[in-house]
Amino acid sequence: MKPGPLNAITDVPGIQVGHFTDLDNLTGVTVIFPQNGAVAGVDVRGSAPGTRETDLLNPVNLVEQVQAVVLSGGSAYGLEAAAGVMRWLEQQGKGYPVGSAVVPIVPAAVIFDLLVGSSTVRPSAQYGYQAAQNLKGGPVEQGVVGVGTGARNGGLKGGTGTASLELPGGVVVGAIVAANAYGRAHDPITGELYARFLEQNGEFKLKHPPRPLSAPDYSDLFTTSFVPSNTVIGCVATNARLSKAQAQKVAQMAHDGIARAVFPAHTMFDGDVIFCLATGEVEIAGPAELSRLGAVAADVFARALVHGVLHAYSVGGLVSYRDLYEK
Repeated sequence: MKPGPLNAITDVPGIQVGHFTDLDNLTGVTVIFPQNGAVAGVDVRGSAPGTRETDLLNPVNLVEQVQAVVLSGGSAYGLEAAAGVMRWLEQQGKGYPVGSAVVPIVPAAVIFDLLVGSSTVRPSAQYGYQAAQNLKGGPVEQGVVGVGTGARNGGLKGGTGTASLELPGGVVVGAIVAANAYGRAHDPITGELYARFLEQNGEFKLKHPPRPLSAPDYSDLFTTSFVPSNTVIGCVATNARLSKAQAQKVAQMAHDGIARAVFPAHTMFDGDVIFCLATGEVEIAGPAELSRLGAVAADVFARALVHGVLHAYSVGGLVSYRDLYEK
């Protein structure tokens, strides 16, 4: 198994990504667009989530496919960005057919970034529309772009990251993540990345050899040195054929990737949300294959989160990982 050619969610055939980045106010929007629609699932694990249209993805509910997923900064205000993506999709004639009209189905989730950059300028419908206009099949820009523009991860600058993996049999799994966790992605004593063991083909491009992890210092957790400004959100995509219930299971298992990459994970200050998109090109066989797909999704999600941290640069009063540990 190896990453796809771009090591990005766009290695999944038919998946496009568009960013809109507001560097003046340090916030932004990322859109994930399955060109022919996709079956979708979601798992909301965090204790402070901000979401839109997630109930629709419940397997007992009517709509089978979504037209896009929106990841936005701006906390609850940022959910407005999805309206702009809906407008763009309507112009393309994409959505759930209702007579002569269409209703685009656009689930969304937001991160809390109001304490980085401006707290009064948040992603709007226009930001979402412009992100949709920027859709492309890769390469995917990472770091201080899109939803990760104002991200803070473990007290350092976070960002947007992506990764992929090709499995035998033609299944591809990709992920895109806003690395914005309360917990750290690195050992505070040695600087070692918790998820470095998942690295594929030297993708992290670190200067130093692996360093030992220190024992966790629980007294260091939840102190005034950490500012609650968090939530990891992201999307896993695959070309496997999944039902809504199976897509929900993959999204659920993908949350293990947060726990592998970040300590502590899923805190009261995080609103962690993961979507899963399945384009349905490759048949998989039974519960065992589904379980393998979910396990791979967790590792790919963790690697994407690490890329979000490593591609970030120092800005907005936050120091990046590379500036702190790599120089």
